[in-house]
Amino acid sequence: MHIFKPVSLLLSFALLATCISAQPKPSAAQLAWHDMEYYFFFHFGPNTFTDLEWGHGTEPADMFNPTELDCRQWVRTAKAAGAKGVIITAKHHDGFCLWPSNYSTHTVRESKWKNGKGDVLKELSQACKEYGMKFGVYLSPWDRNHPDYGTDKYNDVYVNMMKELFTSYGPIWELWWDGANGEGPNGKMQVYDWARFKKTVKTLSPNTVVFSDIGPHIRWVGNESGIAGTSNWNTLDTAGFTPGKGAPKQDTLTTGNKYGKAWIPAECDVSIRPGWFYHEAEDSKVRTPENLFDLWLKSVGRGANLLLNIPPDRKGKIHKNDSLALVAFKKLREKNFTNNLARLSVPYLVTDNHNIKSPSLTDGKLSTFVTINDKQMQQPGLEFAKTTKLNCIVISENLTAGQQCAKFKVVLMKDWKVVKEIRGTTIGRKRILTFPVTDTDAITLFIEEDKGPVRVAEIEAYLIHDSLIEN
Repeated sequence: MHIFKPVSLLLSFALLATCISAQPKPSAAQLAWHDMEYYFFFHFGPNTFTDLEWGHGTEPADMFNPTELDCRQWVRTAKAAGAKGVIITAKHHDGFCLWPSNYSTHTVRESKWKNGKGDVLKELSQACKEYGMKFGVYLSPWDRNHPDYGTDKYNDVYVNMMKELFTSYGPIWELWWDGANGEGPNGKMQVYDWARFKKTVKTLSPNTVVFSDIGPHIRWVGNESGIAGTSNWNTLDTAGFTPGKGAPKQDTLTTGNKYGKAWIPAECDVSIRPGWFYHEAEDSKVRTPENLFDLWLKSVGRGANLLLNIPPDRKGKIHKNDSLALVAFKKLREKNFTNNLARLSVPYLVTDNHNIKSPSLTDGKLSTFVTINDKQMQQPGLEFAKTTKLNCIVISENLTAGQQCAKFKVVLMKDWKVVKEIRGTTIGRKRILTFPVTDTDAITLFIEEDKGPVRVAEIEAYLIHDSLIEN
């Protein structure tokens, strides 16, 4: 079969395009965040020792005593699992600080651990630098211990804590603001000065991306299952909303807004165990490598990032059951996504009755792309020299000018006949499509609806183990 001639069948599909001006685009820091794809969450603190998920803030600091704490082991585990960074619960809702903050009396300084001389953030940030991993922090605005919570003074406390983190433990790649908000020890609710908080981060660390249910830079995906929407826009409307209160509906967070005014892509947070903090009773309930692979397909494979929680145990180490599952998960990804069959094909672009070779579609670079112009009938695709078995296609958009594809169709052909059609909506940073094993000698991508010219950066093709896909 030779596609390099005018093909009336291919040209019979028309583009339905709507060009919208002044679309939001990602910042350089957000583009770098998209490239992270997958990283770890470490929930660690007094809850590790009390078997609670949400501490009350009244737990004695002496309870915190990880006698064998090894942050280097945490980071080695993350690196061995293929993660590119970590985020630590520097302060959860109970108010306990994993660093000796000058603005709290409920910290590692008051604990038995290392006779009050320890500093988890120092050890973890140093380990990240040693192993070349990104370092992020979760700093819960809610504080069930601090006596100033519920007053204007607490906003000063929170800002000063952020200053401590950025000046003593940076660079901090991502700052995580939890949306939980409740009463303090004085029974009062806090009115957060979000504008001041955002300004503080921007001043101290302008390249840090900030997460909350509505950003300003990264949004919650609307669930804690690790699953993004099958339609997943990187844009969101946030007017009238504040973090943790009055956020858009969860299904809106899952899909984003097609014509959202701000670039706020989705992050999928999920735990490898039923709980977020370590509980010995859950040692036998660690997710399987196959389940983690499925989550990968439904998060990273839908254009979101995967934030996988791995809770250290009471000794201060990652449990062996978690480590084994993570290493096996990495092996599954490597085994199934190493042999890109598209490299054996001839990439092409059909346009204006001409067939053009387009090597940028298979060069492994998101910075190179073909632009599907909304005023022309164009289809990028791959032609194989012989019939090839496939059950997975990966498509990527170059996002520097925004996210454009709103509806697409992938057509698999054999001997000039259509053997399978796969339809979808958004593509984004990465879209992984899986289907039953199909014999094909040509793949063509049709953009059926867009918001503007679509920059198709990569088309990949794989034959992954059939047991790993939902047929």
